[in-house]
Amino acid sequence: MIPIAQVVFVDFFKRPVWLVAVFCLGCSAQSLSPETNQRIERQVRAHFKVPDAVTVTVGAPKPSEFTGYDTLPITFEGGGQKTTHDFLLSKDGKKLLRLTNIDITPEAYAKTLLQNAATRRERAELMKKINVTGRPWRGAASPQVTIVVYDDFQCPYCADMYRTLFADSMKEYADRVRIIFKDFPLFEIHPWARRAAIDSNCLAEQSNDAFWDFSDYVHANQRDISGPNRDLNASFSRLDNAALDAGRKHKLDGNILQSCLKSQPDTLLNASVKEADSLGVSSTPTLFINGDKTSGALTETELRSEIQAALRNAEQPAMAAGVAPAAAPAPAK
Repeated sequence: MIPIAQVVFVDFFKRPVWLVAVFCLGCSAQSLSPETNQRIERQVRAHFKVPDAVTVTVGAPKPSEFTGYDTLPITFEGGGQKTTHDFLLSKDGKKLLRLTNIDITPEAYAKTLLQNAATRRERAELMKKINVTGRPWRGAASPQVTIVVYDDFQCPYCADMYRTLFADSMKEYADRVRIIFKDFPLFEIHPWARRAAIDSNCLAEQSNDAFWDFSDYVHANQRDISGPNRDLNASFSRLDNAALDAGRKHKLDGNILQSCLKSQPDTLLNASVKEADSLGVSSTPTLFINGDKTSGALTETELRSEIQAALRNAEQPAMAAGVAPAAAPAPAK
């Protein structure tokens, strides 16, 4: 989802990577014409999901130490930040690579270890700022990795992320990873997301399983809930009925549930949004994986990579967010 509050730089540029990307630009000129510059910018934006608010400037190529490649500086500027990264552009103009130099001296290794330890401490402290008291969760009771997802029930990218998180192939991590959802509806562009968040909280007050049934349904049926005519009241009705169905299935107190659905209490929702704002969340989905922030829907390959990195970096058997959720875990789906 496109950021609505501030510029978010691509996560790729926050992590040291040895050899990152090779992709075709479809051009053949040795010197960079305006057309070639445009093609490079377009492909870089698409490949690394650079927000529109970030300016991408392709610099002039210069000789490199790698045979067949020139060094090509590309500058990213937005939100008061400006960074330049050197890429390698093949002489035929068809491939662009991103390299990071790694100092392998003993002194550099010792410095890296200290930096990594400090980063892990910072991430652990960040996770403690996320209040998950009473939030439903799936996965491990004693996790090595905790994934907190700030979600918008009406966001199509959130639905993509949801399918990836709970795909059958991800069950191999169920004994080591805990997944917790929190609310960050984008009210300006998703008119029924607020209703869905509050309905889900009404269910969560009584049942972990009822919450997940409702959440599974909404993320899988966003178009049906919106309806062909985009009638907001009809969408509200579909959401309330789905919540009531989940309540009946799990034998919740119907009077309490109906009262909550009718009154639409927003205290929990507002607290979640305020907390997300304080953490710099500006788009959905946004994930905190053991404190490492990632914005946008990840592919299964990307998610696996993030989880495996978090498992390698985990210093303690558990790095849970805030206070452990009170609800009992539901089986991963």
